[in-house]
Amino acid sequence: MARGVNKVILVGNLGNDPDVKYTQAGMAITTLSVATTSVRKDRDGNQVEKTEWHRVKLFGKLGEIAGEYLRKGRQVYIEGRIEYGSYEKDGIKHYTTDIIADEMQMLGGGDGERGGGGASRGGDRPSRPAPRQEAPRREAPAAKSNDFGDDFADDDIPF
Repeated sequence: MARGVNKVILVGNLGNDPDVKYTQAGMAITTLSVATTSVRKDRDGNQVEKTEWHRVKLFGKLGEIAGEYLRKGRQVYIEGRIEYGSYEKDGIKHYTTDIIADEMQMLGGGDGERGGGGASRGGDRPSRPAPRQEAPRREAPAAKSNDFGDDFADDDIPF
């Protein structure tokens, strides 16, 4: 039986500074609040923006890097998986939706900074480069006719 795919890619802005906590074993758990905004037109042709907020969790070294370098307003690329959970508080069941990040790339924006470095969960695994935009294709120039003249014979070829 084939396995499923649980893949999330977000590009958005941080709504607040990262919240970094550590387990008793010393592993960092960083929580980010990332906003993504989409734009659509309503029936009257007016543009309507919709902002979605995503809770992102980063663990270990990736969480430490996020806590050190990210700040409110900064644009970030997140790649990971979605995870659902629940807990009970005061007899009421609460449901959670988290994005568990495997990769994080700091992008431009926020605090007047330009794009920064990136990080991925695997220490020796390089972060994925940003997608390249291809240059528009141009047609090759028409082939020129040779100027050998009619007196060129196959016997003149040295091989």
